[in-house]
Amino acid sequence: MTHRNRLPEIAAGQKFDNDRPAQPAAHPRLSPFVVDLRQQTTAKMENEKGDIVDLYVPRKCSATNRIIKANDHASVQISIGKVDENGRYTGENQSYALCGFIRARGESDDSLNRLTQRDGYIRNVWTASRQR
Repeated sequence: MTHRNRLPEIAAGQKFDNDRPAQPAAHPRLSPFVVDLRQQTTAKMENEKGDIVDLYVPRKCSATNRIIKANDHASVQISIGKVDENGRYTGENQSYALCGFIRARGESDDSLNRLTQRDGYIRNVWTASRQR
């Protein structure tokens, strides 16, 4: 019996002479010292219902679509409330997240104007693309 034919027996839980637990079988084309990463499982968080959840879901910048890291202390999230035709708050709001990169460049006001104009909150705001 060759070494290649013995790999499935070792992976099935049989032990060597020293009674050490068997190592998982390596990929047939890789050397036996290289670990096959496809066989490793990653830890996943589950709630009481059994749904897979993550501990931290990062926000994305509304202007640039960049991920806002946890250590970006210059980032802000602004919620703008929706109002009816009489100007009363309806209980709904739209949130915009702006990363510190946009704020440091001084582009947050233009970005917020562009986003709110796109969503229909304001009209006829000057933009850099419009010619005078």
